[in-house]
Amino acid sequence: MLSAILLSALAMTAIVAARYAAASGFFAWLTERRLPGRHAALSGQIRREIGWSLASAAIYGIPAGVIAWGWQARGWTRIYTQWSDWPLWYAPLSVLLYLLAHDAWFYWTHRWMHRPRLFRAVHAVHHASRPPTAWAAMSFHPWEALSGAVVIPLLVLAVPIHAAMLGLVLAIMTVMGVINHMGWEIFPARLVHSRLGGWVITASHHHRHHEEYRCNYGLYFRFWDRLCGTDRGLSRSL
Repeated sequence: MLSAILLSALAMTAIVAARYAAASGFFAWLTERRLPGRHAALSGQIRREIGWSLASAAIYGIPAGVIAWGWQARGWTRIYTQWSDWPLWYAPLSVLLYLLAHDAWFYWTHRWMHRPRLFRAVHAVHHASRPPTAWAAMSFHPWEALSGAVVIPLLVLAVPIHAAMLGLVLAIMTVMGVINHMGWEIFPARLVHSRLGGWVITASHHHRHHEEYRCNYGLYFRFWDRLCGTDRGLSRSL
């Protein structure tokens, strides 16, 4: 049993690392196409971001591997594979539920990590990326990585979701994490400044967090920032 769990954890670590490399690599390439030479002066920073991110991939992979083994071997989770198991209308709703739950967890743990002592000990690793790049999305201290690694494993134990919808959640999590750290806005201005843009996190919103630290803590949505008075709008430099 232990060997099967270890193998599952190694496999999930490899998957998380490959997902990070593919997403960050693609958007870093886009950055070079749009802003040639931007990363040339940041090579040392980018190497550190990749190193921390690969360590984070291992930390994310361990609980994911345990859960994947438990799903296959013990039926621990609420992941289902037959579309008929739940009404079809629930499939997109489950994605939204996961994103809302993850966003709430991220907002409050992120804001907690900005307490001076925790910031210096843990979260400063992420903020060492100045300016952030597409490689910085998973550049975390191990304790911060662990706080993020438990969210989806805990959710699949409690909230039903189709395996394909879980894959979509993970894809959204990966892509939004990367594009919000690119240092430039990939979305058109008409979307960023639209009513929808007023509620969804984009690079323009998250970049201001990296500029000012004490604002814009959200991950996917601006709901908690607006509710708690920590939303300071968009970065003026993007």
